[in-house]
Amino acid sequence: MMKGFLNKFGAFDLVIIAMMAALGVAVKPIVVALAHIITGPLFIPGGALAGGFYMMWLVLGAGFVKKRGTATLIGLVQSIMVIATGVYGTHGIVSLLTYTLPGLTVDIILWITRQEPDEKMVMFISGIGANLCGVILANLVFFRLPMVPLLLSISAGALSGALGGLLAWLVLMRLRKLNI
Repeated sequence: MMKGFLNKFGAFDLVIIAMMAALGVAVKPIVVALAHIITGPLFIPGGALAGGFYMMWLVLGAGFVKKRGTATLIGLVQSIMVIATGVYGTHGIVSLLTYTLPGLTVDIILWITRQEPDEKMVMFISGIGANLCGVILANLVFFRLPMVPLLLSISAGALSGALGGLLAWLVLMRLRKLNI
């Protein structure tokens, strides 16, 4: 089944998927550290606010490649990279879920809306969906926040995801303008 799934992706698509996965993993620790300046006093995880800016790579990859399953594949590659290298945290095998499910969320949103993955509104909504999925998963698996910090996390996650989705759209439009 996986072989049939991967057959629809060309070599260039797979390079883009790998590049988006690597950029997402590379950006995460930097952005989360900066977000902790704001989120620390509010007692919410830095990833809630920063998430939109590393989830944007899932949305950007889906918009660039324009094939079903792209965002899920990016998330899966990210999880394998994190597990294999131990780069970010000690989440271990749980990383398989926490990295892959936001990508699956993007793909489900694209499937439900039946929109092209490079449209502004769907990238906006996909960014929100991916980051909310990440915030909820992180809370269920790691944090178990009380109600008020959880609501703050969800609100920050939705805002950050929306901004990440719009940023992904802007980057995609710039790349298209450059004929890339």
